[in-house]
Parts: sequence; structure tokens; C-alpha cells
Amino acid sequence: MEAVFAVVVGIFFTAAIYLMLSRFSIRIMLGIAILGNAVNLLLFTAGRITPEVPPIIRKGASTLDNAAANPLPQALILTAIVISFSFLAFLLVLTYRAYQDLKTDDTGDMLVAEPDERPLPPLGY
Repeated sequence: MEAVFAVVVGIFFTAAIYLMLSRFSIRIMLGIAILGNAVNLLLFTAGRITPEVPPIIRKGASTLDNAAANPLPQALILTAIVISFSFLAFLLVLTYRAYQDLKTDDTGDMLVAEPDERPLPPLGY
């Protein structure tokens, strides 16, 4: 089962990088969301996927069974989901506000502060 999840994580990372290399801010934002999900799935897979043995320490034992799933990545993923959702909400508001002001989604056209005619670089000191 871990091999299937490894392939899915690879597909997620590939799609995220492809979308983040785009010029359009909506695609960049979707790429960041997919990248967050890929990292969460990677952490979840690294914590062992075993539905048979819950991560509970038995009475009289001092450690988990070797076949039990690790609960630490699961706790980290819950925190990462909340953080990535709030970051995505911030990016959504930022992208919407930029679209309202500039009337474009293309990051190449968002160069408001740069002049249209770029001066030549200095030829000497």
C-alpha cells in the first residue's frame, strides 16, 4: 500500500510544481494547495499505514507494538492542515484583491511599479 501512496505523492508533487511554474496567480495558488496536500500525504505514508494495529500502548507495556502506526505524523498532519488552509485563504484574498486592482490574473502584466521603457544598464563607473 505504501508503494501506491508513494506514486500518488510523486504525482501530487509533479502537478504542484507544474502549476507553480505558471504565470497565472490562480494556478500558482492551486499548486501551493496541492503541494501542501502532497507533503501531508508524504508524512502520513512515512508514519506507516497499518489499519490492523491502533497506536495505543497496551496495559503493562511501555512502548508501542512494532506493527502499530506512528501517531506523531498524524498529529503533525492535523496541524499542517489547519496552517495550509489558513495560508490558502490568505492567498485567495490576496489574489482576489490584486485582480480587483489590476484587472488581470497574469503575473507578467502585474508589473505596475516598473517603467515600460527600461533604461540601459550602466556602461562604466
